[in-house]
Amino acid sequence: MEEQAIRALLEQVKGDALSVEEALKRLAILPYASLEESRVDHHRALRRGFPEVIFAQGKTPEQVAAIFAHLAAHHTVVLATRADANQAAAVRAVVSDAVYDGPSRCLYRATEPIADRGRGEVLILAAGTSDLPIAREAEVTLRLMGNRTSIVADIGVAGLHRLLGEIERIRLAEVLIVVAGMEGALPSVVAGLVDRPVIAVPTSIGYGVGAGGFVALMSMLTSCAAGITVVNIDNGFGAAYAASLINRQRKEKDALDVVAL
Repeated sequence: MEEQAIRALLEQVKGDALSVEEALKRLAILPYASLEESRVDHHRALRRGFPEVIFAQGKTPEQVAAIFAHLAAHHTVVLATRADANQAAAVRAVVSDAVYDGPSRCLYRATEPIADRGRGEVLILAAGTSDLPIAREAEVTLRLMGNRTSIVADIGVAGLHRLLGEIERIRLAEVLIVVAGMEGALPSVVAGLVDRPVIAVPTSIGYGVGAGGFVALMSMLTSCAAGITVVNIDNGFGAAYAASLINRQRKEKDALDVVAL
């Protein structure tokens, strides 16, 4: 249950449109719900501002479908990451309006327009076209969490003129997510040019010695550019979640500053 739904519930009780007993029944699901093989956290949206997200990888289609359907019954937005086509088909059999985005492997459903909750745009920079699936995972997550976002693709360090050609747009972003494989140098270059938060995502793209993204990860962790935040290999979702929290907090700080004046 989300904050908006709880507020509406309390208003119904206040206006005598709903009994205390009925409200208690609905609130009883708040901590978590036990399914056959899962426990769904209903407090996640209250604590973190977004409902629990399903990590589909390693789960059976039936497990994903059961969790997704349960979340869809209680939340206006549901997201599953790392989903495959079979899992998507199982979910769509029980939640017909669920959407599957193949390139990002994101499976989601939004029953209401998603309000803009961020101060500005979260811009995603992808070093190469091969990094786009991870960038796309970040993009889908950001949009569902109420952020304005877009992707600037194929601006890696092999041709710095491509990056510099977009520098004014990059400097206008509120938060930057930089996705790169190979040697993972792009976040360092970007962080040296802007005064915005930079979240680096190493990808598993690269030849053998790249060790499935480990070289890019180590490069980003040892960057000489100060202030870079680094997430795990191929973790576009994690980068988007962090960026969304930053973007939202900065907007809320602006609102508090206005009230204080």
